Amino acid sequence: MTTGIVVFAHGSRLEPANEAVRAVARQLAAAGGFTAVETAFLELGEPDLEGAVKTLVAQGFGDILVVPYFLTLGIHLERDLPRIINDLAGKFDNVRIRAAAPLDGHPALVDVLLERIQATLDS
Repeated sequence: MTTGIVVFAHGSRLEPANEAVRAVARQLAAAGGFTAVETAFLELGEPDLEGAVKTLVAQGFGDILVVPYFLTLGIHLERDLPRIINDLAGKFDNVRIRAAAPLDGHPALVDVLLERIQATLDS
């Protein structure tokens, strides 16, 4: 069984910010060779997580991995995401829905910050 991926972000009133998340999801799909990568937003963007899961289930995916696109581990990842996943698990029989670890604490974040700093200092 192939896994469907959902890039899960907060969402913004500014549609270009939401579109930037969708662009990252497209890049992730291409870079990882994933057959299905959807985006979902907690609020202020479409679709929500349930909508993205429905799309993947309709395509025949029975294993769904939610990848949080949040920089810090806050209340949305500690409380909201587990609650939403638990609620969705009750709505979709025979579908495994789980979440990847958050970005918070990943050592590559320091490298990204260093690259941004160096690029700015060099300009």
